[in-house]
Amino acid sequence: MPQFFANAHYKFVAYRWRTVTISGIIILVGLVTMAIRGPNWSVDFRGGMDIQVRFAQPLSDGQVRSALADMNVGEVKTISGLGQKEDILIRLKVTENSEETQRLVRQKLESSFPENSMEIRNVAVVGPKVGRDLRRSALLSGILAVIMLLIYISWRFKFEFAIGGIIALVHNVGVTMAFLVFFNYELSLSVLAAFLTLIGYSINDTIVVFDRIRENMKKRRALSLRDIMDLSINETLSRSVITSVTVFLTVLVLFVFGGDVLRGFSFVMLVGVIASACATVFVSAPIVVEWAEKRMVKGRKPR
Repeated sequence: MPQFFANAHYKFVAYRWRTVTISGIIILVGLVTMAIRGPNWSVDFRGGMDIQVRFAQPLSDGQVRSALADMNVGEVKTISGLGQKEDILIRLKVTENSEETQRLVRQKLESSFPENSMEIRNVAVVGPKVGRDLRRSALLSGILAVIMLLIYISWRFKFEFAIGGIIALVHNVGVTMAFLVFFNYELSLSVLAAFLTLIGYSINDTIVVFDRIRENMKKRRALSLRDIMDLSINETLSRSVITSVTVFLTVLVLFVFGGDVLRGFSFVMLVGVIASACATVFVSAPIVVEWAEKRMVKGRKPR
């Protein structure tokens, strides 16, 4: 069986600042865009009511919005899945009297479209306090995951390796979040689950490279640290590429055929897999080199 990149000799460390600069620009533009638009929270985090309606004959978003013009409607959009009819998702900013609100929505839609039968397929109601608690829990879970990974990598390898791994994680999450903002995807519980999954996936890929670096540091003492990093990345490049392509294709199928419910999750994983592949070769290990070289300049040998 042929091995991809069997004799690779790429100088990844030399291009580290170009990659970091491009990623930094993407993250910065994403932050500015989010500051201008505001976070696109789903009902899970912002509170409110989502009503999913299906009509016998498809209607446009504008028709439904016009029918509910005097209600506190935040957004109306069409959602669909593979082989399914289109549904209309109605977002309301109210959280009280949910049954009365549902009755009013049904009444207005039936009176506006008497010849078009409809059914309410799903209703989600989250209070504003619950939404705030979920946002806080989501932030804490992310911070806790990063702290635990920092401790584990420091114990398993060295502290500078942990710093490189965490910076690579921040890179992956930041770039993925930027693209999420660019395409105006909702920040929902499924998106949060995707980010936590991405953290686990990307750190696993990084640790494989770190493990090879540690082996080569023992076997090839004559080489400089920069050469050892490049050698280790090239030796694991085939494994990293095959793993990334396999996961990417799997998630791509989920993105195309999974419907709107899983669209945010699969989009995060699609972008995250690409960002993780770049971070593994251009960010995590090169950051370790940068850290070690600065320690040597200060007159201390890297541990």
